[in-house]
Amino acid sequence: MKKSRKTVSVLLTILMSLACINFAFADSTYTVKYGDTLGKIALKYGVTYQEIAKVNKIANVNRITVGQKLVIPSKTAATAVKQTAATKVDTTGVKGTKLRIATTTSTNDTGLLDVLVPAFDKKYGTKTDWVSVGSGEAMEIGKRGDADVLLVHSPAAEKTFISEGHGINRQDVMYNYFYLVGPKADPAKVKGLKSASDALKAVAQSKSTFLSRADKSGTHSKELTIWKAAGLAPTGASDKWYKEAGLGMGDLLTMANETKGYTLVDSGTWGAMKDKLPNLEIMVQGDKILFNPYGVITVNPTKHTGTNAKAAKAFTEFITSDEGQKIIGDFVNKNGQNLFIPDAK
Repeated sequence: MKKSRKTVSVLLTILMSLACINFAFADSTYTVKYGDTLGKIALKYGVTYQEIAKVNKIANVNRITVGQKLVIPSKTAATAVKQTAATKVDTTGVKGTKLRIATTTSTNDTGLLDVLVPAFDKKYGTKTDWVSVGSGEAMEIGKRGDADVLLVHSPAAEKTFISEGHGINRQDVMYNYFYLVGPKADPAKVKGLKSASDALKAVAQSKSTFLSRADKSGTHSKELTIWKAAGLAPTGASDKWYKEAGLGMGDLLTMANETKGYTLVDSGTWGAMKDKLPNLEIMVQGDKILFNPYGVITVNPTKHTGTNAKAAKAFTEFITSDEGQKIIGDFVNKNGQNLFIPDAK
């Protein structure tokens, strides 16, 4: 009889435990409040913003509205107790070597590489250095064989770089968007326009100051694409309102803030710096032409002997892996805004 009671007691304990587990891991709902981002909500509930976006079928993770009801996916028991076994990494031919990255300024100005690179080096035992320039200059460095891998955001130039035999194994990594930002007074009256090309037309017609990077960077390339769509091709020599600064993204934003001019900026750098730019605000966003994809490219070791092809391959695998993509997805500014959206295929 005692044994029977003991068995019943154990069964009841197990059933109660299972009920608690089911309750703990049940989906919940959340109502979006002013100032919320998916990143901030995800941190609160201990899940990733990608999981929230997937469950709620959110295409643009930077667009949620106040009052919107979100389903918050439950954490699995395995995630909750963090019992995932560490995968052993093959570091043969990589450990103890040096990796050279040539990258766009936005990955540096936002601080992303300050998080991503140490994680890679710790895992593979490498020592990684990077140079932060425009995407065009990064590819020039690759053409000289002075880098092992590139992290850039200029699709047309990337295709040329690869077709000329300088690069191999391009992989999608992440994306964000470009914004047209400008002075709060908005002398060109472009705030809220849906078309980026229409906005640039208005800037030109009003002869309002526009600052261009003018450095063959990914941002400069996108700017020229939008001017072309607007049917215009301003130059500093012929148009006094058009300033060819030749600066990196962070420095250009600082200059635009000081001179109260318009400029094009990637959303990551804007999100990292906007609190230091009191004279500027977003004027135009959301146009399809403003999409901004980033890719990783290995410098072709056959064409450029002496490059560290094994470390470049390891970095590509890392940045596109679940681990690397999580680092990118979890990278937010102090307001919880995601600066880059992981996009490895």
